[in-house]
Amino acid sequence: MENTEQLKLSLRNLAMTKKLNFLIGSGTSSRAISLMGEISTRNLEERNNILLDKVKKVSVSLITGNYESEEDRTAAITTLNEYEEFILSISDVLNNANARTTPREAIIFTTNYDLFIEKALDNVITQTPLIFNDGARGYFNRYLDGSNYNKSFSYRGLNNNYIDELPSLSLIKPHGSVNWEQVKGDQILIKNEVVESNPVVVPPTGYEDETTFLNNHFHDMLRIFQLELDKPQSVLFTIGFSFQDKHIAQMIRRALNNRELVIICFCYSQEDKKKYLNNLELSGNKSNLKLITPEVLDEKNLTLKTLTTILRGD
Repeated sequence: MENTEQLKLSLRNLAMTKKLNFLIGSGTSSRAISLMGEISTRNLEERNNILLDKVKKVSVSLITGNYESEEDRTAAITTLNEYEEFILSISDVLNNANARTTPREAIIFTTNYDLFIEKALDNVITQTPLIFNDGARGYFNRYLDGSNYNKSFSYRGLNNNYIDELPSLSLIKPHGSVNWEQVKGDQILIKNEVVESNPVVVPPTGYEDETTFLNNHFHDMLRIFQLELDKPQSVLFTIGFSFQDKHIAQMIRRALNNRELVIICFCYSQEDKKKYLNNLELSGNKSNLKLITPEVLDEKNLTLKTLTTILRGD
């Protein structure tokens, strides 16, 4: 059995040698944005509205730098810093990977519709050569187009004597974002501000699968997610995600049939392992599904900071 350091090393090696994917859930932003289960009212619609208002409020503060209280500022900035370090760790992995055997690209899938990842990348863009792709096309008006994810980026020498693939990071948000606005039929405009009225998001109603499959854009993003998991030699790291979204859990179960895929699931607490397996409708670990619990890494809880540390090789 691997000791802690050996396990961390083997996890980083997976990130370095396989097609790199991440699935991020609400737990990674929970310091600044309450989880749905922490909202006291029992009325589902009211809980969704409270959650959406909080996400919009925090996202506006991230953009403007204005916070209602020092407590709000501390929670948001601490969370933002964790996302920044996470993105830089991905850049480090991609820059050190062998481009001849592993694509220099990573994809973050997130069901969160806050703007922490976008703001974090905006803050660290000068520190990393990462090319960022959020699926947008256009200049002044940027529209979401799923076909834009099927791109790679290269630097060509001045004399056309070499081509060097650049590291790229794609962000795919299958539950929408508070800066998305629906215009001109089913077109989605990606704005540089929070959409105050009716942003394009999928609230956690229990019927997310119906909503996502009724919307062409959301359907395209979930299709990309499934295709990535079906590719040979891929790895998916999940963090802050409990698999309560039934349509995504179903995709994960199906993807596990791809024996070349490895899924590494970080459990926030020791008790979460059983909950995650129940949500996935699995009786135990599968050979290509590894649920990592805090005791295995000698930590109290597993967070985005834990994953960042592993990716950096610290």
